[in-house]
Amino acid sequence: MEAQLTVTGWVGTDVELRPAADDLTAWATFRLASTPRFHRNGEWQDGNTTWLTVKTFRSLAENVAISLRRGTPVIVVGRLRTDVWDDPKTGERQERQVLEATTVGHDLSLGSSRFKRNDREPEETPAAVAVASEEEATETRELAMA
Repeated sequence: MEAQLTVTGWVGTDVELRPAADDLTAWATFRLASTPRFHRNGEWQDGNTTWLTVKTFRSLAENVAISLRRGTPVIVVGRLRTDVWDDPKTGERQERQVLEATTVGHDLSLGSSRFKRNDREPEETPAAVAVASEEEATETRELAMA
């Protein structure tokens, strides 16, 4: 049985993209902050913030790196996993909960977004797509602020 989660929150760090090299799969990670809000005694209050590491692979990783910035409200769907490794400095075993995302999207209850389908032409590289998409993202932000 797998733990499938849907989490809403805010991108809390810059997205770190590891491009595919030597036949390895591209992947990206970012930290997601989710803070519940509730109404008590006539006032809105924040609960404790839950922080999750989100990990994405292949084209989703590239699209996440192009589309998300720190502070972006998102909805993430994925499988809960545990990353385990030995700390190189202390030799101690470390564990971290990771949400392996199958879907990531902007939370449209907090703003608007414009979808652009990936062009998959051979001469396009993720870097070229990133530059073009960053220009579109800037244009979209400027339109949203107007």
